Amino acid sequence: MEELRVQLPDFVVFSTDIDNFGTTASKLEYQDRYNLLLHFASAVAKSGRGTIICGTFMPWDAEKCDVYQAFSELCFINLHCDDSTRNQRLRNREDKAMWTDDMLKQHEQFAQWLLDNAETAYNPPMPTIVTTSTPPAEVAEQIKRYVMQKWNERNVT
Repeated sequence: MEELRVQLPDFVVFSTDIDNFGTTASKLEYQDRYNLLLHFASAVAKSGRGTIICGTFMPWDAEKCDVYQAFSELCFINLHCDDSTRNQRLRNREDKAMWTDDMLKQHEQFAQWLLDNAETAYNPPMPTIVTTSTPPAEVAEQIKRYVMQKWNERNVT
């Protein structure tokens, strides 16, 4: 996220993760987090700026948010890595979450679902950026290209 903030200083970058919500996080269900994040994004948009929300956030969760209709389009990007790399990253997260073997297996299945459904479950279709061995600055650059393409298309239409 820090690299995104460096490369996209005119955008506000949030996370769906617990660390984004401080001591309030334990009081919020995931859907409450999504709702708050879209409220923040709506407020940011009123000043002519964009928002990037990092973390797992699905279209059907966004559609349940009370400000969803305020957006003309929500775009998603799949940051994908191989199973071994993902398992290592999840087990070494800063939030020190406990990742059981079962949870890791569920994430492997979810990662495959994202790959299988990127073209059909998302509108617009969701691009995939492979992060297995890509440095964070390069991943951020790829995200920036997509974000700026979509942002500039918004300004044309």
